[in-house]
Amino acid sequence: METGPCFQPTQTAAKGGPCNAIDLLYWRNVKQSGAVFSSVLLLLFSLTQFSVVSVGAYLALAALSATISFRIYKSVLQAVQKTDEGHPFKAYLEMEIALSQDQISKYADKILLYSNTCMKELRRLFLVQDLVDSLKFAVLMWLLTYVGALFNGLTLLILAVVSMFTMPVVYEKHQAQIDQYVGLIRTQVNSVVGKIQAKIPGAKRKEE
Repeated sequence: METGPCFQPTQTAAKGGPCNAIDLLYWRNVKQSGAVFSSVLLLLFSLTQFSVVSVGAYLALAALSATISFRIYKSVLQAVQKTDEGHPFKAYLEMEIALSQDQISKYADKILLYSNTCMKELRRLFLVQDLVDSLKFAVLMWLLTYVGALFNGLTLLILAVVSMFTMPVVYEKHQAQIDQYVGLIRTQVNSVVGKIQAKIPGAKRKEE
């Protein structure tokens, strides 16, 4: 299967468009990726020390302090230089930010699709439509109980963010070696699952 244009190494953030998220994760623009990465980590670490309400209030105060200070500075500068440049944020105030009916419908349709898919999959797993898949899900939930005992949700989110900004770059540089090890692990897992399937009555998948 051919790789999409968003995953090509030559893609740059300067081109814009829907590949911006990929560019950030692959550090195509070091300054932009660094700014986003550090900002998200700072926010998450702040949430480990303060409540969501406090962090939100402090962020709002910081933003207001910056905008009010800049507005006062520009007003004083215009008064001293006797210019009539107008409101410094005029372009942003006139920018259209409302969601259209089409956009709302599109996002609502996507949410509805994902919700229905998720509910159908959970029903299939909990009602044991396929014994092997339900056993895999049970093992995953069992492992998550140990993960939850070691980390809270916020810590896992921080680890996820760090992984998102490091693993793509590592994989890009060492793709051949990683694919080789993943292939070996996948072969071993499939072999073990096959042996378990053969020994558990009713666990063998029906042929399509």
